[in-house]
Order: sequence, then C-alpha cells, then structure tokens
Amino acid sequence: MGRLLACLLAALLMASCGGAKNRIDKLDANAVVLAFGDSLTFGTGASPSESYPAVLERAIGRKVVNAGVPGETSGQGLQRLPEVLEEVKPRLLVLCHGGNDFLRRMDETQAAANVRAMIQLARSQGVPVVLLATPKPGLPPSIPLFYGEIAAELKVPFEEGVIRTVLFDNSLKSDMVHPNAAGYARIAAAVEKVLKGAGAI
Repeated sequence: MGRLLACLLAALLMASCGGAKNRIDKLDANAVVLAFGDSLTFGTGASPSESYPAVLERAIGRKVVNAGVPGETSGQGLQRLPEVLEEVKPRLLVLCHGGNDFLRRMDETQAAANVRAMIQLARSQGVPVVLLATPKPGLPPSIPLFYGEIAAELKVPFEEGVIRTVLFDNSLKSDMVHPNAAGYARIAAAVEKVLKGAGAI
C-alpha cells in the first residue's frame, strides 16, 4: 500500500511538473508568431523561403515573422526585442539566442541572464515563449545547461536538441555553424512538434 501511495504521489508530482505547466493557448488562424534570434533564425546558408521561420509558417498556417539578425549576441537581442515586440505584436515568441555569445567566448552567465530577461520581457506583455537551445562549438557541440534550467524555472516549452543534431550532421549544414535548407526544415519540424505538444496549434 505504501508503495502504491508513493507511486501515486510521484505521478502527481510529474503531472504538476509536466505538460500542463507549459501549455500555450491555441493560436488563432490570424495570429502572428515572432521568430527572434540570430543567423540561425535569419536562415544564413539557405534562401529566405528555406529559413526555419518560412518553413514553419507554411507548416502551421500562421504568419511567422523572421526577426533574425546575423551576428547578433544575446545582449544585442535583449536591446532590440522591445522595439520588435511593439512593431510585430506577436501572439507567440520563438526565441533562439546565444550562439554568437558562445562563438565569441563571451560570459555564459551573462548569456543566460539575457535569455531569461528576453523571456520575461515577452511574458510581461502577455506573449508566451518557446525556447530553442543553441549548442556551444566543440567536438561534439554541447548544449549549455542554462537553457534547460531557464525553461524549467519559467515553465516555457523547450526544444533542446534539434539544432545540435543538425550541426552535428554534415548533410544538414551549409558551413560549420549554419544549417542548409534540409537542416532548417528539420528545425522547423521540431518547433512545430513543440507547438503541437503545448497546444498552440
């Protein structure tokens, strides 16, 4: 009996920490999604129609605004985000930032603080967030722990592995740090899966 009770308590705990906490209200057909980040969002290495935001837009049937800026650091993204939120007025933010911080060997603690601040800024305006992790360069590339920690802390839907998987596969890359069209399609599919899992589409 004690074992059964323990199992039930564990199940309840998992439920309280699981999908329900990361739900997103279903997006209306006319809702705008903001894809915000650096060159991985912009689509460097592929044509504009092959970037992950463009592929995602076709997949989910909602407008997806590509607000990727190649070379941008997370600190620069944090400075830029308020103006973009005001201009686009999205119903959802897909955030992918940090890669240039890692390439430039900048302070990972500060990158974490910037990512957290961007999520909090969007949510303070009623905009839910989906977070994509960007790997640090290396053999193999590794995902900084702070992405998962922030996702758990702020209870946001989270995609951890797809960019690392793409950048670890030469057939999905245009160069050492950017996907090709097939790689961006893989990222878009992963984001779509997260959106479906969160109830957004």
